[in-house]
Amino acid sequence: MSKPLELKPLFDSLEFISKQDFSSIGLTAKQTSDCEITAQFLKSYIGSAGTFNSYRREVERLLHWTWKVAHKTIPNLKRDDIENFAKFCLKPPHSWIGLKKPARFISREGRRIPNLEWRPFVATISKKQHKEGRRPEKGNFKLSNGAIKEMLAILSSYFNYLLQEDYVAVNPVALIRQKSKFVQRRQGVPQIRRLTQEQWLSVIEVAEELARDDPAKHERTMFIMSALYSMYLRISELCASSRWTPLMSHFRKDHDCLWWFVTVGKGNKERQIAVSDAMLKALRRWRKFLGLSALPSPSDDSPLLPRNRGDGPISSTTYLREIVQLCFDRAVAKLKENDKFDEADALMEATVHWLRHTGISDDVKIRPREHVRDDAGHSSSAITDKYIDIELRERHKSAKQKPIASRPLS
Repeated sequence: MSKPLELKPLFDSLEFISKQDFSSIGLTAKQTSDCEITAQFLKSYIGSAGTFNSYRREVERLLHWTWKVAHKTIPNLKRDDIENFAKFCLKPPHSWIGLKKPARFISREGRRIPNLEWRPFVATISKKQHKEGRRPEKGNFKLSNGAIKEMLAILSSYFNYLLQEDYVAVNPVALIRQKSKFVQRRQGVPQIRRLTQEQWLSVIEVAEELARDDPAKHERTMFIMSALYSMYLRISELCASSRWTPLMSHFRKDHDCLWWFVTVGKGNKERQIAVSDAMLKALRRWRKFLGLSALPSPSDDSPLLPRNRGDGPISSTTYLREIVQLCFDRAVAKLKENDKFDEADALMEATVHWLRHTGISDDVKIRPREHVRDDAGHSSSAITDKYIDIELRERHKSAKQKPIASRPLS
């Protein structure tokens, strides 16, 4: 029986990648060269942790496959190799699949060493399945259609960078003429995962109840839920990070006395969000609880979400996710108490990002799509259009009563 391939993480986190020494991982000279130029590529995305992590995941999988399966290095890859790699990713061997996401590197005696529990692929299950006591299984691993499409797009960007650096002669991903063999085409608008009106009302009512019963702990919960929904914020836009710390002064009043919230979002892009009267009321409530004036001044540099204990802003997305999940869990129980079991079951699958989707979907029904597009930070109206389901309802309504025959059949 052959010895299983040793798989090690290659690239450390944003905090450590600039200081990483690839010679300590035990690579050949050519493999080290592959890693060094790939690290330079990844460093161009350090402005966004999410983008960095996605690009790191895909190029790391490619490097391991290139060395251990194709027995090549990156400059030698051809179009057929990329197609074979895509097929490999659709069904990787069990030895490449993990059942959890451990830390990639471990600090030991002042050094960063690879964590051998890490795997390039991770089998996951839904939140609902987890609550039902099920566990992920390697045999059930499957890349989604969106994941395959994202992989090819990222690798194409990667090879374009290598082309500019004269590290490769061609972009083999661009030479794949029939990407449809890997990416299925779908007619119409893909479904946006969001809360129904009944689910959202249950969630925000739970937040209100928590704030009423324990304001010291949950007034922030009420504000967080209001901001995520009303301003379509991503969770990373509420947390402090090395690139962005949301402050009270990021709520700003213009010369027309209109209020806006300025944030830095995906792709490190700054955007200005129109603040509704309801959101402004939520801000006043939050500031009153904190013992601040009704609304912030341009010089108010206090954190938008201060820590419960100690100084400074909240910087843990895990903490915010736990707050949102508490509201979801209590809303599920609330719906079940009211015999709304279908709504409750569907809500068990919800994630924090569904609140952004819900806010956009609800607003696009009543606001000009261009306004929603700019508040959401979408690069084009085509993205915003995915949230419009009015036409789908009308389309189904027009089909509902159409007959099979011009007269009733027996």
